Amino acid sequence: MSEKEKRIPVPKIFTEGQYRTQAEMLPVKQRSSKLFIGIPKEVTIQENRVALVPSSVSTLVANGHRVIIETGAGEKSNFSDHDFSEAGAEIAYSPEQVYKAKVIIKVAPPTLDEVELMHPNQILISPLQLPIISGDYINRLRQKRVIALAMEYIKDEFETFPIVRIMSEMAGTSAILTAAELLANTSGGKGVLLGGISGVPSAKVVILGAGIVAEYATRTALGLGAEVRIFDDNIYKLKRLQNQVGRPLYTSAMNPVYLERELITAEVAIGAIHSETGRAPILVSEDMVSKMKPGAVIVDVSIDQGGCFATSEVTSLKRPTFVRHDVIHYCVPNIASRVSRTASIAVSNIMTPILLKANSTADIEHLFFANLGLRHGIYTYKGCLTNEYLGRRFAIKSTDLDLLITSNL
Repeated sequence: MSEKEKRIPVPKIFTEGQYRTQAEMLPVKQRSSKLFIGIPKEVTIQENRVALVPSSVSTLVANGHRVIIETGAGEKSNFSDHDFSEAGAEIAYSPEQVYKAKVIIKVAPPTLDEVELMHPNQILISPLQLPIISGDYINRLRQKRVIALAMEYIKDEFETFPIVRIMSEMAGTSAILTAAELLANTSGGKGVLLGGISGVPSAKVVILGAGIVAEYATRTALGLGAEVRIFDDNIYKLKRLQNQVGRPLYTSAMNPVYLERELITAEVAIGAIHSETGRAPILVSEDMVSKMKPGAVIVDVSIDQGGCFATSEVTSLKRPTFVRHDVIHYCVPNIASRVSRTASIAVSNIMTPILLKANSTADIEHLFFANLGLRHGIYTYKGCLTNEYLGRRFAIKSTDLDLLITSNL
C-alpha cells in the first residue's frame, strides 16, 4: 500500500479557517436595574411607622428608581402625602395600586388579605415577628411564589444585624422609660420611683442579655439612678458592655440560682435576648415569675421572637400590659412604634443604601446572589421555604437557599 493510500481523509470543516482572525469577545455590561418600590399603609393595629421617609424617597428617585406610596401611609409618623409627593413619590389611593410594585417594603408583617394582593417573584421586605405568624401565612407566601426577606435577619458587611441594632437602641431606652411609667400608681404599679431619692433606695433592674438593647437599657437605667444586674452566657458581650458604659457593673453568667435570687428582689426585669435564626430561648420559668415581687414589671423586648419569659404573650400599644402572678407584663413587639417618627427615619436610613446597591447589578435578585447578608434574611423564595427553623416549627419542608438561587440565575 502506497504512502498516499495510508493517509486518513480529514473533512475540510476541521481544517479550514484555523488561521483566520477570530472575532473578539468583549464582556457586555448589563444594564443596571431600576426598582419599582411600593410602600403600603400599615393596617396592623397601633403600627405608626412607615418604611421609607421623604428624604430617602428623594434619594431613590434621584437614582432613577420609582416609588409609589399609599395615601396616608406616613400620617402617624407626621409625614404628609404632600411631603412624599414633593420628594418624587407617586401617591396611590388603593392598596391594589401599591402591590403592583416589584419590591414591597413594610414595617409590620403583611396580613393574609395583603398577601392575596401579591404576585409571583414579588419581593417583600418586612419584619417576621415570629409570635404572630402562622403556617397558613408561610404557605400563602409560597403559593404566591413571593421572595420574602425578614428585616431582623438581614446582615451587613460586618456580620451584624443593622435593623435589629437600630431598633434595639430605641427599644432599650424605651423599655426602661416604659418600666418607670408602669411602676407609678397611675399605671397600676406600686408607686415606686425607679431612680430613688436621698434616703430611699433605688429600684433594682435585672436585664437578660448583654447586646445592644441591654446597653441602651443600662445607660438609661443608670442615668435615672437605678441599680442594674446584667445576665448573659457570652462573657465577651458582658466585657464589651462594661467597656461601652465605662463603669463597673454587676454582671453574671446565666446561672439559674443567681438569676432567681436577683429576680425575686427586682422591681423591673428586661428581656433582651436576640436569636440569629429562630425563636428566642425561654430563660425565666413561670415558677421564677411567680416568686417576683407583687407589682414588679416585666418588659419583654424579645417578644418579637417569642419572648424569653415563660409567661410572656404578645400585646399591642392599644392594650400593652397584662398581669400574671401579680407581675405587670409589657410585651409589645413593635415597641419602637411609640416613637414612630424617629423609628421610621432609622429604618429608612438602613433600607435606602441596600436598595441603592441594586443599581450595580442586573436585577435585585442578582444582588441576593452577590450579597450574603441579604440572603440571610430570605425565608421564602419562589414557592420554597428556605428557613430551617420555620420548617421545623410549621412542619413544612425547607430547601437550601443557595441551591435555589444558583438554579434560578
